[in-house]
Amino acid sequence: MANLETLAAELGAKLKANDLSLALAESCTGGMVAEAITRIAGSSAWFDRAFITYSNAAKIEMLGVSALTLNQFGAVSEQTAFEMAVGALKHSQAQIAGSITGIAGPDGGSAEKPVGTVCFAWAGNNFPAQTITKHFDGNRQTIREQASIAMMIGLIERLKQTNSTFT
Repeated sequence: MANLETLAAELGAKLKANDLSLALAESCTGGMVAEAITRIAGSSAWFDRAFITYSNAAKIEMLGVSALTLNQFGAVSEQTAFEMAVGALKHSQAQIAGSITGIAGPDGGSAEKPVGTVCFAWAGNNFPAQTITKHFDGNRQTIREQASIAMMIGLIERLKQTNSTFT
């Protein structure tokens, strides 16, 4: 399995090659993706900012997530992840954004959304926003790590898929 630092370096190379910058909105990962990115020397050339929006109030205030969305679908939903990614894009200078919201545990899960449920979204100026929900196993730390890796892989894949729209 790829590690965060290797993925961050690959992501940075792709963003830099396309003269793009990234913004993140993280909830359950608490800045783990942003931390891995800022380990890479020179990441300020392609990493604009990160929003760590752990509470619903932070999601509303910092990213413009709708209270209605949170009430109707919950913080851990593709709808919320979508609004987080769009909000990160809107409230930054970046051209691409990713968001993560989930249940890392050990508490907080339900029958509908068990521990390990994580919702992702990716949005860009030149491609439509996309969402996905994944389910991870393990303890709190391993769920957070798996979600962080999935975010970076998702960003890299979207840059590959949309490369022609950026150049």
